[in-house]
Amino acid sequence: MIITAAIRGAVALAALALLTGLAQASSDALVSTDWLADNLDRKDVRVIEVSVNPGKFERGHIPGAVNFRWHTDLVDTVSRDIISRDDFEALLRDAGISDDTEVVLYGDTNNWFAAWGAWIFDIYGVDNVRLLDGGREKWEAEGRELGIRPASYAQGDITVDEADDSIRAFLPEVVEVASSDEPAAQLVDIRSAAEYEGRIIAPDGVNELSVRAGHIPGAVNVGWGNAVNEDGTFKSADELRALYAEAGVDGSEPVITYCRIGERSSHTWFALSKILGYDVKNYDGSWTEYGNSVGVPVTNLAGTVWGGQ
Repeated sequence: MIITAAIRGAVALAALALLTGLAQASSDALVSTDWLADNLDRKDVRVIEVSVNPGKFERGHIPGAVNFRWHTDLVDTVSRDIISRDDFEALLRDAGISDDTEVVLYGDTNNWFAAWGAWIFDIYGVDNVRLLDGGREKWEAEGRELGIRPASYAQGDITVDEADDSIRAFLPEVVEVASSDEPAAQLVDIRSAAEYEGRIIAPDGVNELSVRAGHIPGAVNVGWGNAVNEDGTFKSADELRALYAEAGVDGSEPVITYCRIGERSSHTWFALSKILGYDVKNYDGSWTEYGNSVGVPVTNLAGTVWGGQ
């Protein structure tokens, strides 16, 4: 009886720790527009815009915000890779960010690339980072102030860690998961149903393409947009948990998210890891890498094989 009671106590403590951890993940992941409006003047808060569309920042932005251009500032401009540790540290210091700075990221299109930015911050061990829930669309819809003057700050002194690849998936790992009878992770394809089924390779008007259509074998399809409300804010933790559980993703196994180039999947990475506390990697190579790779298995429900034909 003593041993049984001890085991029950340990299980109860473990369950409490898990629930506490999940609650912490949810509560620390986001800030509201009200919170940001009330804290804009704090010297230890730095607001950073990471938008998809060029020119958005210049036409108006949250006062005091710094602009990070995803296609030049947050990537290696020579190799297809994320920004290096040294360059990322220099970028943050130029934005006036120090170790005690609280960072709030926001962007257009429901925070697609702001979430991608949050993923990069996480890779380099910068913890005090949250997303503005609803992004710039919600800020604008509420009629809040926008500025046009670029902000300038004294040099920060933040030190970032070496890259932590435990939240980043690479092609060999993904191929192993796709080819295994007992995969080590669950694959979540967050693209549209048409992309997932292989009816189209990519949405209209995009330049990043692959020669094959379809999805990675074993992946389930939960469109990234299902995670947000009409105003672009994230659904509640309970709603998100139910959404992904319906597709068989309940946090009991590691998860790998992917899309076309890794930006939409980072939004789902954020929902699953930061709000729900699941063990998640983002595969930023995504379909443009996987669908162009030789010798990898592909599932195509539409019957197309090459170039969408």
